[in-house]
Amino acid sequence: MKGIISIQSHVVFGHAGNSSAVFPLQRMGFEVWPIHTVQFSNHTQYAQGWTGKAFPASEITDLVAGIDAIGELGNCDALLSGYLGSAEQGIALTEVVSRVKKANPNALYVCDPVMGDPEKGCILAEGVSEYIVDSVMPIADVIVPNQFELSRFVKMPINNLEDAIKACQKALTLGPKIVLVKHLHSLSEEKFSMMLADQSGCYLVTRPHLEFAKAPVGVGDLISALFTAGLMKGWSPIAAFEHANNASYDVLAATQKSGEWELQTILAQQQIAHPNSTFGARKVD
Repeated sequence: MKGIISIQSHVVFGHAGNSSAVFPLQRMGFEVWPIHTVQFSNHTQYAQGWTGKAFPASEITDLVAGIDAIGELGNCDALLSGYLGSAEQGIALTEVVSRVKKANPNALYVCDPVMGDPEKGCILAEGVSEYIVDSVMPIADVIVPNQFELSRFVKMPINNLEDAIKACQKALTLGPKIVLVKHLHSLSEEKFSMMLADQSGCYLVTRPHLEFAKAPVGVGDLISALFTAGLMKGWSPIAAFEHANNASYDVLAATQKSGEWELQTILAQQQIAHPNSTFGARKVD
């Protein structure tokens, strides 16, 4: 069994961060070693607020050191990171990436570069976004940004398909070998668009945009986990990309059908492993 360390936020109720990523990774056949950057009662979009706290950065390195001490770090085949609660946690993350790569040079590092976006109600601690752009994304093998995060990384605006292609191509010159843009909102209001870029080119997949009274939280975390799982299964990046799109769409469809706000990850667990949807990617460059 391949082990995957997942360093992300955690919510007690609902599905965001590790609470959105761990079960899909397990459902696709992997041992997951979750490390929580924060633990909240629920995600931060509830009007009633939330309770909980961010953990000290030292807990991340201490926990990984403990795994190393029992001789298991070499069995970590992938590291997935998401929401960071402080810039200090970002420093700890880069230390962990180095330690994992030393224990297993073939381990894959997948970075979901969660950044503060006030328009979406996502506010990060001071310095986190800057550290992610300058020090974390360049050392990742794979990055899974949304349009906003990709634009910050490559320092260029993205307003159309041509911009998205250029941005992905530039990102590939900055360190990562694979880029999956989990949402390109500038391309279409009617369709939900994602893009994959690697040395073979850029690929676009579109699917219907599902309407919700309140947009579900944790979808990006789900997509990142699904893509990581596909790559760890030995699938081609394109196959892993299509699977991540189709499985996440099926989870969202089940959520919409249930009239729920929180992702119905457990209800749609069969679709996580075996999606009903079959949206295909097309080459666009």
